[in-house]
Amino acid sequence: MDQRTRAAGHGENTRLLGRASECALLDQMIAAVRTGESRVLVLHGPPGIGKSALLAHAERAAAGVQVLRAGGVESEMELAFAALHQLCAPLLGRLGNLPEPQREALETVFGMRAGPAPERFLVALAVLGLLSEASEESPLLCVVDDAQWMDRASAQILGFVARRLLAESVALLFGSRRRPQDLIGLPELEIAGLGDADARALLDSVTHARLDRHISERLVAETQGNPLALLELPRGLSVTQMAGGLGLLRGDALPGRIEQSFLARIEALPEQTRLLLLVAAAEPTGHPDLVWRAAERLGIVPATALAAGTDGLLSFDARVIFHHPLVRSAVYGAARQRDRRAVHLALAEVTDAQADPDRRAWHLASATTVPDEAVAAELERSADRAQARGGLAAAAAFLQRSLALSVDTARRAERALSAADASLRAGDLDAARKLADIADGNARSEFQRVRAHLVRSHITFAAGFNNEAPPMLLEAAQRLEPFDMDLARETYLIAWGGASYGAANRESLVAISRAIGNLPPREGSPSVLDLVLESYALLISEGRTTALPTLRKAVSALTDAPLQDLLKWSWAANGLVALIWEDRIMTRTPARVLEVVRAAGALADLPVYLHALGIPTSLSGEFGAAAAIVAESEAVAAATGVPMTQHTKLLLTALQGREAEASALIAATIEEAGAGGQLAGVASAQWATAILYNGLADYERALSAAQATTLSANALVSQWALSELVEAAARAGNDAAAHGALEDLAVTAEPCDTDWAQGILSRCRALLSDDAAAAGLYREAIERLSRTVLRPELARAHLLYGEWLRRDRQRTEARTHLRTAYEMFTSIGMEAFAERARRELLATGEAVRKRRNEAATNEGLTPQERQIALLVRDGLSNPEVAARLFLSPRTVEWHLRQVFTKLGIGSRKQLPDALPRSESDSTTG
Repeated sequence: MDQRTRAAGHGENTRLLGRASECALLDQMIAAVRTGESRVLVLHGPPGIGKSALLAHAERAAAGVQVLRAGGVESEMELAFAALHQLCAPLLGRLGNLPEPQREALETVFGMRAGPAPERFLVALAVLGLLSEASEESPLLCVVDDAQWMDRASAQILGFVARRLLAESVALLFGSRRRPQDLIGLPELEIAGLGDADARALLDSVTHARLDRHISERLVAETQGNPLALLELPRGLSVTQMAGGLGLLRGDALPGRIEQSFLARIEALPEQTRLLLLVAAAEPTGHPDLVWRAAERLGIVPATALAAGTDGLLSFDARVIFHHPLVRSAVYGAARQRDRRAVHLALAEVTDAQADPDRRAWHLASATTVPDEAVAAELERSADRAQARGGLAAAAAFLQRSLALSVDTARRAERALSAADASLRAGDLDAARKLADIADGNARSEFQRVRAHLVRSHITFAAGFNNEAPPMLLEAAQRLEPFDMDLARETYLIAWGGASYGAANRESLVAISRAIGNLPPREGSPSVLDLVLESYALLISEGRTTALPTLRKAVSALTDAPLQDLLKWSWAANGLVALIWEDRIMTRTPARVLEVVRAAGALADLPVYLHALGIPTSLSGEFGAAAAIVAESEAVAAATGVPMTQHTKLLLTALQGREAEASALIAATIEEAGAGGQLAGVASAQWATAILYNGLADYERALSAAQATTLSANALVSQWALSELVEAAARAGNDAAAHGALEDLAVTAEPCDTDWAQGILSRCRALLSDDAAAAGLYREAIERLSRTVLRPELARAHLLYGEWLRRDRQRTEARTHLRTAYEMFTSIGMEAFAERARRELLATGEAVRKRRNEAATNEGLTPQERQIALLVRDGLSNPEVAARLFLSPRTVEWHLRQVFTKLGIGSRKQLPDALPRSESDSTTG
């Protein structure tokens, strides 16, 4: 009997006792899915609380809806994508309808084809597409029970999919004892015990004697209304025991008491039946053939084992199913170790080594208690296969077990290193650190010890940009030089990038640059990496002028560098182009890498390259495209749960001049980045502050922020802040600060004979020049900057020149430049600077009305709607937009309908007119 009672007047229809509100919510989910919406819900609560019964109710309510089922199994937590394959198996015939990269990704992780490990987010997009495609034919209900035991790869994929569902006619329903890490943040419902009245009614339904009221109340209170406890605990007790409450009120924990109830039933079964239950408990797939073949090897005779039945604990059908997961754990936990080993060995022997080698290896490992090199090697091969499918957590688990069974001491260190690396890439930093220590302790060579140190360095770096990582990486690079010079060079660059972007520690940058300078020259032509390293080292040790020729060579080489190299370390080279003031090629390398990262579905890497593209896009005044980049970053953060970098959003809101929004974001960034030692983040926030308050004409605050920024060791941010410092100091009357900043700016810009460098330098010199020289310098700045893509800088040159002309009483010419500045600021969307220009125009005597910002004419659109609209305007199809934004095509179509309504248009053909493209406003990369 389960937690159901007949509903009066409804024949065979049943209702769950005391679960009216929960059932109503599930019914609403199913109804919404039938109307084309998506729903997600995580039911969580302790064992026996009724989660499985509620999932079963949802399935019964889903008439006309295709139901897909999967269940987490504790012993399968190490097998990558096991739960996902179970859920998607009925849909695999539809794989041919997916875009080729997505189809190949799923085929690879499900072992249907060989190939390089796909990015897990490409796999997630493929699953989203598969569910969306299937829901075109019929709404889907995907039910995952015991989600706490899902393998990590499946949990990550399903968590991603759940966050991206919107208009796919798909419901994802999870049942879990606790909230799995990868499902946190999804809609959830905690399932509590039954109310007292319902609990008593359920208890009365399974007791044959009338219980004393006090005993009944105490039992209901102690079980906290847990339905399974109320159903199971009275089993096997006599009428006398029931009536007096004897045997019911043991003091151990409730799940243990429920298991004890199951164990009492198990112990009453014949020995062969108990052994059959153990085989079923150890075989996670529920495949009857495997269970019976393993049973046969153990001498179990089916007729004998099932002669007296299984007391309802186990049933054989298309699958072998336990009455409740606690039965499985009770059977397995109570078994003798020698029986468990015998069962796992039998299962390993009947598991196909070709079709299912990983499960076979895991059974062999579970059957082994002493080191066994053959089994360790099998587990190592399983780890290789898991990594090839992208199952990093599974690979780490296989390698850890392989390490425990290793006989060959030489292999122990290598396996520990491999396990540490896999654990690091899977995000398990604590396990990676312990395994690196084991590798160090077992190392047979200095190279192994160095690699263990390198893993520790990467662990520290992965924990967040901080002061500890760069020196550790520097030491690792130095120790690697005798063994692997290419790896040493890559490590030097990561160390340099960490010192610059993270703690921005000048001492670390100097030490790293000195070590790079001492590297022996490579035989033959230098590689791209060599040029990047040399240019960074020279920049710190010798200064901009000396470094400039090498910087230019490195920038030129980056343009055609192999993508596999760029994917590994180009994040640390992103600033090279700006360091030589080359505005027209700033977006080239990040856009190139971004295309590959997007196509691969590498969401973990995507924010880095979005930031690298977002900064120059913002500086160019393409605020629509920059906002789309911010929206994409936020979509990635929402999908992955990983906080996004705020640099582009900081710069964009500061340039827009939205004080309330920008100042709140600046304060939050300074607090968060400062607490984490990420001084580059603090510097970016201070640079944004200087821009914001120069636009608002609050020059004292702009001056303070700019001075703080230029103290940063981050060469790029401090370089960009110098012009803000010159303007703020000049307007605030701090001549000493203004001239000092101009001298520093000349050191960085003067050697670079580009229109950007010379235009900014001329504009800043004009601010501090006498009347005879200022006009010529302003005109030179305007001429130079007009040849760049940096429209905001050109508009600011017109503004400063117009302000100077007005103060020099040349009102007519002043109006010309101020009007140009005002129109440019307005069209770009720089509200604060536009208002500053408008006030100056009014001071010349020209009447000017506030114009609506052209960039804001579509502000009725949400950031995601605008991003989708721009991509479609630029010619992408719905599937291409879906792949770009990690959505389903149906969700893209749903958003487009909202866009058409808000813009008052009827088709995608009208988008170019509704969203006119500026000179370089494009989101297609």
